[in-house]
Amino acid sequence: MRIDPDATLYEITENWPETVPVFTRQGFPQMAEEDLRRSFGSRISLRQALALKNLDLDGFVEQLEATIEPEATVAVGVAPTRVVGLLPCPVRIPLLEAFEPFIEDYQRSTGCKVEYELQAASMGAAWIDENLKHVSREEDLPELFISAGFETFFDPKGLGRFRDAFYDGLPYKTFNSSFDGVDLRDPEGRYSVISVVPAVFMVNMNELGDQPVPQSWEDLLDPRFEQRVSLPVGDFDLFSAILIEIHRRYGEDAVRRLGRSLATSMHPSQMIKLGRKSSAPIVTIMPYFFTRMAKEGGPMKAVWPSDGAIISPIFLLARKSAATQVQPIIDFFASKEIAEILAHKGLFPSTRPDVDNRLDSGSTFGWPGWEFIRQQDVASLIERCQQLFDEGRES
Repeated sequence: MRIDPDATLYEITENWPETVPVFTRQGFPQMAEEDLRRSFGSRISLRQALALKNLDLDGFVEQLEATIEPEATVAVGVAPTRVVGLLPCPVRIPLLEAFEPFIEDYQRSTGCKVEYELQAASMGAAWIDENLKHVSREEDLPELFISAGFETFFDPKGLGRFRDAFYDGLPYKTFNSSFDGVDLRDPEGRYSVISVVPAVFMVNMNELGDQPVPQSWEDLLDPRFEQRVSLPVGDFDLFSAILIEIHRRYGEDAVRRLGRSLATSMHPSQMIKLGRKSSAPIVTIMPYFFTRMAKEGGPMKAVWPSDGAIISPIFLLARKSAATQVQPIIDFFASKEIAEILAHKGLFPSTRPDVDNRLDSGSTFGWPGWEFIRQQDVASLIERCQQLFDEGRES
C-alpha cells in the first residue's frame, strides 16, 4: 500500500482512522477532533502539510503505512524491542507519563512487545557502563538508546565501535532555527539529536563586587577567577562537553587554567542556596534549567555566554536492523509533544523546527562539531582533558 501524498489529511484519516495518532504526535493537534479534522484536513494535502512543518515526506508516509499495516512489523517469535537510556531529571516524570500510554497503544496496535528502562540522568556513566559492558555484538544492543553524552557514544572501545549499526530516523529535515550555524545534524546519518543541555553562568553579584561581569568562557580563564568558579564536575556528560570544547578552542593550557578556577563542585541547587553566603564562588556553571531556582531580586544573575552555551546533546541511537519496529518510537521522542516538554518544562532546547525554544535573541551554542568528533578518539581526549584539569587544580 502506498499513501498518495497529494491526498488531503481528511481523506487519509477517513480511510484509515488509525493514522490520527500519527498526525497528533507530529504536531497536528487539530486532527484529534472530528470537526477540526474535517475543516482543516479537507483543505490541505499531506505534501503541503508536511512542507509547512518542514517534516520529511517519505519518512512520514512510512509511519502512516506502518500504522495501517501493523502486521508487516509483526512476526512470530520476534524478540521484544528494547528501549534503554537516561532521561534528564527535571523532565523524566512528564516524559514517562507521555511515553507509557504511547507504548501501550503501540503494543496493542502492532502486536510488538516493548521492554524499556529509562532511568534518571543522575544515575550517570556507571549505570550506562553496567548496562552495556557485556555488549559485544550489534545484536546485543538495545533497539533504541537515549541519553546525553560524548564518551559513551563515541568511544571506539564502547558504543562507538557500532556506529555503522545506527541510523538517524528523525522525521524532520532541518533543525530548529535556534541552532542556525551549529552543525548538530549528523552528516553521516547515524546519530539523532533531539535536544541539548546548555551550560550557562550564574554570577554571584555580591561576591563579584565592582569587577566586570564575566560574559564568555574565555573570561572565566582569567586569573581573577582562580578558585572562584563552581563547575558541574559530577555531571559527567556536561563536564566532559565543557572540557572538550575548552580544549578545542583554547588548547591544553586553557584546560589547566579551568582547573585552577575550580572552587567547588557542588550540585547546582546547592550553589543557588549558597548565593548569599560569603563562601560562595563568584561564578557557578550549571545546566540552564537550574537558573529557574534563582530567587528574583537575589544576588544570583544568569548569564548566557556570549561565545555560546556549551552543550551536551541528547542523542537517540537507533539500530538500522530494527528500523521497522523502532521508527514509531523515534517519532514519539521526536514529536512536538515531547519537544515541548523538553524545551518548556526542562529548558532543554529542542531541535524540532516547529517548537518555540523561548530563548532570547543571541542565545547561541558551542560544541565541537561532527568533523572534530570524527577525527578524535573522544574517550582518550576526555581522559587527557581530565588529566590537564587535575594538573591545574593541583598547581
